[in-house]
Amino acid sequence: MSAHLLENLNPEQRAAVTLPHESALILAGAGSGKTRVLTTRIVWLIQTGQVSPHGILAVTFTNKAAKEMMTRISAMLPINTRGMWVGTFHGLANRLLRTHWREAGLPQSFQILDSADQLSAIKRLLKSLNVDTEKYEPKKVQWFINSHKEAGRRARDAEAFDEYSMRMAELFEAYDAQCQREGVADFPELLLRAYELLYRNEPLRQHYQDRFRHILVDEFQDTNTLQYRWLKLLAGPHTALFAVGDDDQSIYAFRGANTANMAEFEREFAHGNVIKLEQNYRSHGHILTAANTLIAQNAHRLGKNLWTAEGDGEPIRIFDAYSDQDEASFVVDEVRALNREGVNLSDMALLYRSNAQSRVLEHALFSASVPYRVYGGLRFFERQEIKHALAYLRLLTNPEDDGAFLRVVNFPTRGIGARTLEQLADTAARSGASLWQAACTSSGKLAGFAKLIEDIKSTTRDLPLTEAIDHVIEASGLADYYRADKEGADRLENLNELVNAAALFSEESEENTLDAFLAHAALEAGEHQAGAGHDALQLMTVHAAKGLEFHAVFITGLEESLFPHEQSTHEENGLEEERRLMYVAITRARRRLYLSHAQSRMLHGQIRYGLPSRFLDELPEQVLMHLNRRSAPASPSGYSAPAAPRSPQSGNDTGYRVGQSVAHAKFGTGIIIDFEGRGSDARVQVKFREAGTKWLALAYAKLSPA
Repeated sequence: MSAHLLENLNPEQRAAVTLPHESALILAGAGSGKTRVLTTRIVWLIQTGQVSPHGILAVTFTNKAAKEMMTRISAMLPINTRGMWVGTFHGLANRLLRTHWREAGLPQSFQILDSADQLSAIKRLLKSLNVDTEKYEPKKVQWFINSHKEAGRRARDAEAFDEYSMRMAELFEAYDAQCQREGVADFPELLLRAYELLYRNEPLRQHYQDRFRHILVDEFQDTNTLQYRWLKLLAGPHTALFAVGDDDQSIYAFRGANTANMAEFEREFAHGNVIKLEQNYRSHGHILTAANTLIAQNAHRLGKNLWTAEGDGEPIRIFDAYSDQDEASFVVDEVRALNREGVNLSDMALLYRSNAQSRVLEHALFSASVPYRVYGGLRFFERQEIKHALAYLRLLTNPEDDGAFLRVVNFPTRGIGARTLEQLADTAARSGASLWQAACTSSGKLAGFAKLIEDIKSTTRDLPLTEAIDHVIEASGLADYYRADKEGADRLENLNELVNAAALFSEESEENTLDAFLAHAALEAGEHQAGAGHDALQLMTVHAAKGLEFHAVFITGLEESLFPHEQSTHEENGLEEERRLMYVAITRARRRLYLSHAQSRMLHGQIRYGLPSRFLDELPEQVLMHLNRRSAPASPSGYSAPAAPRSPQSGNDTGYRVGQSVAHAKFGTGIIIDFEGRGSDARVQVKFREAGTKWLALAYAKLSPA
């Protein structure tokens, strides 16, 4: 039976599955069959009598992965697997605490708080302590508590070096006391409490170390500091730790994932016992060559080289678009062509670095009647911050809109509570008026909100559409609210993208009014998201794409400051994480891969010129097929873009144009963003990738097309 189990494994997979009772690191590349290796290892251990199901602990990162693992094991193993502990870190910690609730200092029926419940509990605490929530915002308090718990620290261990951080530590302690009183535990608490239980209770720790002879961990590169410490506590002197991961796919540093855990594990447990799974069963050769060459630029990696027996396949297609709209048009045309050739829409993925990029792409798909589905997220006009902004805009055009009123009357928070709104609704109902009319005759904070809307309406009355929307986002407090939010950067980008949506609408529509734009937004929000079971193009961020694969993949927005993200250049090892993210994106493709960038992109309602991503330069030329068009198309059937704004003298006789990529012997590659002067006196302003923006005299600059 065990021989049959191994017959379809390659030599490296077989070596991993049949390892003797020892710890090892399995460096599993993308598409190398790591889930198969993990489940087969478990079945092999049980079938060969090395361990009972009772002696196995297997850790995954998602409930879906845990369920898939159990399904596969049950299909291969005709015995009861209920004795096995298979689940996520939080799920297993919960199981441990439920079993030993008394020793853990918890009530037997303790409840778990999700993120929203936790935030509500923090708000109640702050209110009971009369804390100034403008200075100590609930979300910031939540982040402070969770980041310390995930690092294994209690309130007494929190870094407190000034009045603000000391107060935060006090609130942390008060929050823990409140949770203990109420018999509840948040998600970070589950793992921390389970760790503390084992750490201080030696007999219990000894029991589980003796029980779990084999601990297997999936996606080890995503473990944080506390998760690794918890695993080390569970691993006794006779425990074999089998860690499967890929440091090249570590893309969750923002969630606390510690890439260094893999190198530490190799030193502390594996002692050089590393098996590399490098044969890829997903992608053709050219795709893997590009991925290998790109990731080799990272200095801090354990190192491996993916290969396939499937042949080179098609070259990687590179498209140099004039604008983000041009890029979107190109993607739509290629998607439709592939679909006509027989490729299902659901087997194609459109990837982007940040959620805000989806808006232009969604608009193009909507206009072309191509069904799509946003995977792991909401469509642009359905996102919380966009709906908030649209509600403010709706109030400007129709103050009687009770739905819009209720959505934003206390967002951002103005101290208008549920009781106040109940009284307002009663007043409005008695007089047959709208909530707005009732608010206008009220006093206090409701009157303040009504005045805010009237002031915004007065200021924006004669402004162009984009400026009006920009003012609403700022004056309403939405922008400041998301700027202050630790995790609000994406939402701010989406609000900026709403201004871009208005700018595009102004170009395309004859009726350039706020009413018309709101109708347009409602139409795009209300249609074209494909229902469950219907064939639809998959749209998602690269982060959301991890673990998935598709016949054809489009990676869009490959420009400096976009991908790699601008923020990465200011963070230690940030660029290496961005490169790993690009590696993940590339390795999602099985047969066809498209990479695209735009010479100009609408940002905050204005056209900006960008440089192609450095990641494009890091790909081997022999696997690429360039679809570039560096001069304007002769007919409207080409992928054209609206003319970019230029300075008055930019209709020039120099042979160069705004938006053109150029090279300079000293400053490197860049893009022309402006002109000044004519003939021999002409100067050109170039935004260089490394050297910044410079004015150069064309007579002496010795520029050449890039």
